[in-house]
Amino acid sequence: MSLPEAVELTRTGDIWVFRGGSVADRAIQAVTNAPVNHVGVAVVLDDLPPLLWHAELGHSLADVWSGRHQRGVQLHDLSDAVCVWKKRYGQQAWLRQLVGPAEDGGVTREMEDAVLRTIARLDGKPFPTTRHLARGWLTGKVRRHLTNDTIFCAELAATTYTAMGLLAADRPMNAYDPGSFWSGDDLPLVDAELGREIRVDVPAGPVCG
Repeated sequence: MSLPEAVELTRTGDIWVFRGGSVADRAIQAVTNAPVNHVGVAVVLDDLPPLLWHAELGHSLADVWSGRHQRGVQLHDLSDAVCVWKKRYGQQAWLRQLVGPAEDGGVTREMEDAVLRTIARLDGKPFPTTRHLARGWLTGKVRRHLTNDTIFCAELAATTYTAMGLLAADRPMNAYDPGSFWSGDDLPLVDAELGREIRVDVPAGPVCG
């Protein structure tokens, strides 16, 4: 599917996953034992363009919430973010559509409000170092909560889904990795499900500048 088609199809709560081949990408894949190294949650509200809510080390794009270029937790124009992750970072993107509890198969107004509250609370929070990431993931796998001032992309996606009521709150957020949101894993969603991955092809033309 082309990027413009995927962006047009995207609704709030849809998952975007990415896989790259750089040293940093492979380090994240190895540390978390995941087939992918990045995950973000789509935010599509009212008259705003589709957005991507995610956490990363880079600061290539202005954050839509704060208006600043910042590292860590960020809210970006979805199309621009996918272009950056493909063109600059060499990442392949996939879309997984959420089938939610609303009558139209999407999310409810209450769930959208929960997303906005999560954005207001976490936007700009720092991204962890690789060492801290490894420690947090291993701690989470033995079901121990780790309190810190940083947040990894999968933790952010899980925190957002938990706030929306899509994940139970009894599992530590640091137990999630990007592969948790890949179809090969068993993500225990509440009254919802994620579709299979749709490969997104990023054009070389004007869409990505």
